[in-house]
Amino acid sequence: YSTDFEVHRNWLAITNNLPLSQWYYEATSEWTLDYPPFFAWFEYALSHVAKYFDPKMLVIENLNYTSQATIFFQRFSVIVTDTLFIYAVHECCRCVNGKRALKDVLEKPAFILAVLLLWNFGLLIVDHIHFQYNGFLFGLMLLSVARLCQKRYLEGAFLFAVLLHFKHIYVYVAPAYGIYLLRSYCFTANNADGSLKWRSFSLLHVTLLGLIVSLVSALSLGPFIVLGQLPQVFSRLFPFKRGLCHAYWAPNFWALYNAMDKALTVLGLKCNLLDPTQIPKASMTGGLVQEFQHTVLPSVTPLATLICTFISILPSVFCLWFKPQGPRGFLQCLVLCALSSFMFGWHVHEKAILLAILPLSLLAVQRAKDAGIYLILTTTGHFSLFPLLFTPPELPIKILLMLLFTVYSFSSLKSLFRRERPLLNWLETIYLIQLVPLEIFCEMIFPLTPWKQHFPFVPLLLTSVYCALGVTYAWLKLYISVLTERVSLRQKAE
Repeated sequence: YSTDFEVHRNWLAITNNLPLSQWYYEATSEWTLDYPPFFAWFEYALSHVAKYFDPKMLVIENLNYTSQATIFFQRFSVIVTDTLFIYAVHECCRCVNGKRALKDVLEKPAFILAVLLLWNFGLLIVDHIHFQYNGFLFGLMLLSVARLCQKRYLEGAFLFAVLLHFKHIYVYVAPAYGIYLLRSYCFTANNADGSLKWRSFSLLHVTLLGLIVSLVSALSLGPFIVLGQLPQVFSRLFPFKRGLCHAYWAPNFWALYNAMDKALTVLGLKCNLLDPTQIPKASMTGGLVQEFQHTVLPSVTPLATLICTFISILPSVFCLWFKPQGPRGFLQCLVLCALSSFMFGWHVHEKAILLAILPLSLLAVQRAKDAGIYLILTTTGHFSLFPLLFTPPELPIKILLMLLFTVYSFSSLKSLFRRERPLLNWLETIYLIQLVPLEIFCEMIFPLTPWKQHFPFVPLLLTSVYCALGVTYAWLKLYISVLTERVSLRQKAE
């Protein structure tokens, strides 16, 4: 039973019963409202339908309340809102160049892209088994991407601005949107070598973009500014006291950092270099959401993660500005911003990997090198979501669903690029194959050992650290590919 059922039930109750001025102050439940105002209004709208299913779910004091009608309504609402995601996929498929001379329609890039997005394993289990509302949010993002690819810039900017006020995690990719709109819409022409023609700057276009962002922000935050509650809203949206990592470490750089700190701690104790009485027990591996201090390595602050994230996205932003490469360059920058933020962000959830996987699908069906990176990232990233489904009945379901998606991904992309080099080298193949024995050990062997009682976090640690290696590799490989491509283009231009 996912805690997100109670999270969203509580938000339904808050928005239905309380005035706007109390939405971001209510704290009867530990699952306080911590999404932007547009999502709060979304819950408010849902609550007026929910009362016809089971009005008891709308009682704030009914903590952890559940019923068949409540579960049905929550599941059904996810399915209904996914219609926006389906439409967005349709629009993205229209943007894919499908001029390959392939006889079988099932091998066309647009069809493969549709399956990779609509049948995405990660989105399926997070929304429809674990339970969340990511589908329509990713629908807004993909629709904004499609509009930018179609050169409908104002529509794309409007959709992304709306998305930011639904879920603020998408600020991770805001630099890609901002630079691309400034470069492609506010500057209306380039020189013959592709460099920027400064005289083509359009003040009107900048003004229009500014109006869109300002109006959307005013509609979302305006009431709370009038009430003098903007600081309270921001304190809920950015709760830095939750700690560097989530209860289950996301497979990113900080998972490797934490693991290294643990390894050095064990080594220091063995060599009598550390005082055992000064070391907190199960600090970073206690499965709790709170602030912790590292034992050997320097402890990480929110400011440090912000600086690391900023530095890591800079090369991709520079590439987009100086060598935009149209929609393809925008997608590359978007994926790199998402991955860089995932790698170095503060309190990143494991589900945030979907923010990079889904847009990378659009690149994967267009070039073999990107397809290889996609297979590494999607296989590793999806496997890292396995701990979300931890009950025995869910084990065969998640394994079967991931196998089906993974087999299709490999077979379809391999067929699409069969005339080109292999998508993966032997080392990458061995790494992905090792996920099988890792799953067997974590799910079948470890629970039978006496270690389970003393070290319950070990399966999560192994999964997180091993997957972090794959995610880091995919991030570096994509970055090197993009930088190499830009250097090559510059040399050709000279």
